[in-house]
Amino acid sequence: MEAAAELYDAAAAELDEAAAHCRTAARHFREQEVPRGAAHAWAALGHIRAAEESLDAQARTHAARSNP
Repeated sequence: MEAAAELYDAAAAELDEAAAHCRTAARHFREQEVPRGAAHAWAALGHIRAAEESLDAQARTHAARSNP
């Protein structure tokens, strides 16, 4: 159970990072700093993908242990 909890903690941490990058991207776009805004938007997506990978791992583990 601890391993499952750690995967969810990891996903949550990645999503927190993604949210922070989204806020930074919004600020840069408001200030007409397009390259900086785009860089943070891409960083946010990277963190989202990392969270998805963590959640995918949990889903695969659950699927492997479930009975049809």
